[in-house]
This record gives sequence, C-alpha cells and structure tokens, in this order.
Amino acid sequence: MKKVKALVLTGFGLNCDSETAHAFELAGACAQKIHINRLVSGKTKLEDFHIIAFGGGFSWGDDHGAGVIQALKLKNHIGHDLLSFVDKGKLIIGICNGFQALVNIGLLPGLDKDYTKRSVSVTFNDCGNFRDQWVHLAANRNSPCVFTKDIKLADYPVRHGEGKFIAQKEVVETLLANDQVVFQYADAKGVQANGSFPLNPNGSLSDIAGICDPTGRVFGLMPHPEAYNHFTNHPDWTRNTQLLKREGKPLDQDMTIGIKLFKNGVDYIKNSFF
Repeated sequence: MKKVKALVLTGFGLNCDSETAHAFELAGACAQKIHINRLVSGKTKLEDFHIIAFGGGFSWGDDHGAGVIQALKLKNHIGHDLLSFVDKGKLIIGICNGFQALVNIGLLPGLDKDYTKRSVSVTFNDCGNFRDQWVHLAANRNSPCVFTKDIKLADYPVRHGEGKFIAQKEVVETLLANDQVVFQYADAKGVQANGSFPLNPNGSLSDIAGICDPTGRVFGLMPHPEAYNHFTNHPDWTRNTQLLKREGKPLDQDMTIGIKLFKNGVDYIKNSFF
C-alpha cells in the first residue's frame, strides 16, 4: 500500500521536528526529518514527498527576525522547487517559526496566486514578552483549508515571542472576505477574543492565529497542533478525567484535535494522489 510521505524540516535551531514527525506518523503518514542543507544541496528532492512541514523552533536563533534567514535560504536555493510543489497540488504546513518563514518567503497568503510576494508579517507580541500557554481557537467553517476540515474548535499551545499577525487593513479585509483566515483566537466557547489578552496572546489583528492560501493547500498557524498528540498533553486532562468519572462516562482517548489536523492533510493526499 502506498504511503503518504511527509518531509519535516530540521536543523539550525528548529526544535519541534520530532513532535511534528510523530504527529504525522500517528496520522498515517511516513514522516522523514530532513536537514535543510540536504534540500539546499539537492541530496533530497522535494518532488519525492507529498507534504512539507515547516516546523517550530528558532531557526538561526531568530537573530534577524523570526523565520527571516530560513526564508531567504530556502527561497534563494529551492524557491522554484517550492513553487512547483504548490503547483502540483501538494501540501505545505508551517507551524510557529514555520509560519513566520512561509510569510517571509511569500508562500502565504498567496493573494492573486502570487506565491512570491510578502504582504503580511508576524512580529513581536504586544505583551512584550515570550508567551507559553494554551489557547482556544475558533475555526472558519467556510475556509478552504485542507487541514481543518470538520474542525470547529481547537485547543493548542503557543510558544512564541513574535506571534502578532499584522498586515495593511485592506489585506486583512481581503483575507477575511476570501475565508483565508482559518483560525482565530477565542474563548472556550469559540467566541472571538476581540483582542482581549490573554485569550489573544500576542495582539494579532482580527485575532488571526492561522491563514491559508486561496486553494487551502498552503497553511500556516502560530499555535502548535503537533504538541497535542496525546490526551494527557492537555493541561485540563486530569480535571476532565475526574469529571467524566463522576458522571460515569469513559475518558475519550481517541485521536486528539491536534492529530486530527494532520490526518486531514494525510487523507487529502490519499484521495488526491492515490
């Protein structure tokens, strides 16, 4: 049986590669952690994979801005390969530092199918410090995003100092009108945060936590879905266990909403390429 092949970038300060590869494996893919230099040197070919994951971490220590050097290195060396990857209908996901790299490359938001122009940015948190917390996310049901199919609400952790999504007013309005805003920070019931801290942990305009390109096949978000790969990852799992026990209900140990996001991508490839 054919396997969906996912490439997970590693090297130069990226530190969520193992978690991301594990999440893809749980979702049914064959995941390989590939050092950035192997792509740059041509030893590994993007065309051999179905999904590429730009994972979280601090590439090059964020010394020149989050994701900036990674974006320049990849765009200058394999920019054409990345554009070809998108053109063939394959999937790209960028998480945290990976999201920052995607917007710096120009692969997001891909307005007017232009995957080379930088039109949005992710910058320093309004609170002025690094945030390490879990957040509630409301998903846009009308979004074309492949990864969030059938997801309405999600809890994922954020771990960033530069997570504020900004863009010119007309760009934000276009993203909202095109349903390219995939996730927005919200409360536990899915009511939009409206900039309220700490529900919105970084001050992102319109509470934007994640966006996709017009096709829904290129997706980036600041929260970490790969960090919710087991029910015990959630900070409320012990409390929820006791509440369910008192009600005589079993604890749901099925696929987490984190793995569900990756499985949506894997299933899309299976249905589109196999």
